[in-house]
Amino acid sequence: MTTTDSPTTDSPTTTTTATAQDDTRTGDTMDTASDTATAPTAPCPPSAQHATTPAPDGERMRRWRMVLGADSAEATGCTLTGQDVAMDGALEALYGGGGKKPGGRGGGGRSAGLGASAPSVARWLGDIRTYFPSSVVQVMQRDAIDRLGLSALLLEPEMLEAVEADVHLVGTLLSLNKAMPETTKETARAVVRKVVEDLEKRLESRTKATLTGALDRSARISRPRHRDIDWDRTIRANLKNYLTLPGADGEPDTGTVVPERLIGYGRASQSVKKDVILCIDQSGSMAASVVYASVFGAVLASMRTLATRLVVFDTAVVDLTDQLDDPVDVLFGTQLGGGTDINRALAYCQSQISRPADTVVVLISDLYEGGIRDEMLKRVAAMKASGVQFVTLLALSDEGAPAYDHEHAAALGALGAPAFACTPDLFPDIMAAAIEKRPLPIPDREAQPQ
Repeated sequence: MTTTDSPTTDSPTTTTTATAQDDTRTGDTMDTASDTATAPTAPCPPSAQHATTPAPDGERMRRWRMVLGADSAEATGCTLTGQDVAMDGALEALYGGGGKKPGGRGGGGRSAGLGASAPSVARWLGDIRTYFPSSVVQVMQRDAIDRLGLSALLLEPEMLEAVEADVHLVGTLLSLNKAMPETTKETARAVVRKVVEDLEKRLESRTKATLTGALDRSARISRPRHRDIDWDRTIRANLKNYLTLPGADGEPDTGTVVPERLIGYGRASQSVKKDVILCIDQSGSMAASVVYASVFGAVLASMRTLATRLVVFDTAVVDLTDQLDDPVDVLFGTQLGGGTDINRALAYCQSQISRPADTVVVLISDLYEGGIRDEMLKRVAAMKASGVQFVTLLALSDEGAPAYDHEHAAALGALGAPAFACTPDLFPDIMAAAIEKRPLPIPDREAQPQ
């Protein structure tokens, strides 16, 4: 049995992990289930991937049976067979939940069945990777950590080898870093490195292409390389060399310009043009942002025209710039959790600024300040007055709208430093706009704090 047998993304599994927690078991949908309550229980049809003939009503009941759990067999008129039994067992182990019926499953005296046994959890992780697509596996892993308190089991190497690695898992591992035994650390680093390398492949080329600005359009040269030719100016300068070529076999005449003189762009100097300071809040709620920011920090540090500094903070401030050649080292140098002192972090960043007009400071924080609020705002105002481009990101992740301090966000907006959430795909555009000192491409501007 392989992952090719997994249900599609609109499978009952997805409903279980994403939709069933909303109370959708009412209204017309449940009326349909109730209508079938007195019907004799029958085997569910095979999943849509394996069905030989369409059975929309049976498939619908099958999905409801998978969402609602074993107690719904009579109401749905459906019993599971084959692979569906194993899938239901994996779901029941996580979402059984006893009398509270979390996630829409469970009931009676039954509770979630993973227990605290590492071997059983490892088997369960293998099962869900077999039955469900990767995106659903990641959701179920997060639910298992949150609902069943399995964080401690992640300290065991065999557990880490069984999980589906993603940004959220990296955040969990980083939060456990100090408690992690030496026998687990190498495995944990391998898991984190895999995620980091995947992110770098996804983000690096576009980030560099957006930010490099390889050509200095103010410098013109007469013997450019082919890729540096300014074709518009070259054609204009050689119009006097226009030749008319007669068409062959009755075809219309054509023309061409003979470029006796080439005009091209000069390559931009490789000296440092801009200073970038990434100031990252490492409180527990910012885990995904810390991961993405560390990857971007490593990418920016690899560009010769940028001098990049990376600073992480909670109530203390740590400068991790010397580790930027390896974002995995950066991540294991963080300590997720603890309080927040944004003012202290900005004071340190301010002390590192030597060329205000050529500096971009990016604060990545939910703005829940535990330090001196007024001093924090004064520092931002002072940096902006000196010419620093100041960007505030409430989150740097693919997640939904973040929780943040609305009062502080509004105060920063009043200083001309609007605070907004940013996805990793948008970050290069944000940085390019800040470097070029043009308006930031704020997503959903009307929905952002003013």
